[in-house]
Amino acid sequence: MSVSADPLAVRGAEAASKLALLREVLAQAGAGAIRLRGDDWFAWATAGGVPMAPAGLENGMAGLLVTAGEACVLTDEVEAERLRQEEVPPGFTFHIAPWTEHELHETYVLGAAAGRTVLSDRPGPGEQPLPASLKLRRMVLGAEEQERYRQLAHEAAAAIGEALRAARPDWTEYQLAGEGARALLRRGIQPALVLAAGERRAGKWRRPTPTHEALGGRATLSCCARRHGLVARLSRSVSFGAAPGEQDELLRLEATGLDAVRPGQSLAAVYHAFEAAYRHANRPDAIRERRQGGITGYEVCALAASPSTATGLETGMAFAFNPGFDGVQVEDTFLLGPDGLENLTLDPQWPATNIGGRVRPLWLELT
Repeated sequence: MSVSADPLAVRGAEAASKLALLREVLAQAGAGAIRLRGDDWFAWATAGGVPMAPAGLENGMAGLLVTAGEACVLTDEVEAERLRQEEVPPGFTFHIAPWTEHELHETYVLGAAAGRTVLSDRPGPGEQPLPASLKLRRMVLGAEEQERYRQLAHEAAAAIGEALRAARPDWTEYQLAGEGARALLRRGIQPALVLAAGERRAGKWRRPTPTHEALGGRATLSCCARRHGLVARLSRSVSFGAAPGEQDELLRLEATGLDAVRPGQSLAAVYHAFEAAYRHANRPDAIRERRQGGITGYEVCALAASPSTATGLETGMAFAFNPGFDGVQVEDTFLLGPDGLENLTLDPQWPATNIGGRVRPLWLELT
């Protein structure tokens, strides 16, 4: 891509292929329209467009309506021009309503569907859910999505490493979380979730939201980093002195689960591999103390690994697993490629070891 290329135009071909897929679903279902309300689906269908939902709202200030003849952004007068100029590639029309009269969108949707079924990611009254096959198809990332993911994940890992290298024992957990968020935002990444825990709270809680408590002898910083709708997940830890001995045990346990991530394998089989690894480590109950992770991409966890998740794994899917015990955890975002798992959040500047042929992060020892 040339430096002068229009980024929206570059994304146009990818968006067009996704609109074609949505129209295939329409035809197969005999439906009149597909309505996408969530930011995750908006980002997917527009090849990375983000309507930027206000904090606390599930959906953004724009949605999409796709029929056999039109792909339309449903938004208000406040957001329309910014979305047109900065977020939405060619191939979309706009239905713009005053922010006080969103019911006009409902009327427009009914007219566009012409009395037939409306399918939706978040169905409203009278609407039907999207077919499972489409949800599965979204989990398989195309070449352009994979490249955006690589860039995001690489920069997110660098940001978290930068924040932890600056940490000090007398910092509060809020200070560490703030440093992590600052480092992400400096790189144009939205900190969708930042968790920080010091020595005491890391061993007590599985999802330690930051507090004013000082870090003490150890600290863990975890994040869900979002850009272009994609989410990179990772967790890194530091010790102000010797690292905990349990980290080697955890990385060997993790390797058993990661080895099970193969095309044609089920997500349930991956869960059972982790379960067996916990038993082998004489920690049979630890798997029930936290969700282990699963398929990621346009959601923090698009599908969690569980004993009954029969979904088959495919090349092009992304994964983030978060095994742990006794205040020690590890997490990276991986892409399943033709040669196996590619660690997207690998940071070459972070201390690491080789476990089962994979480079895995160690605790950073600071003095």
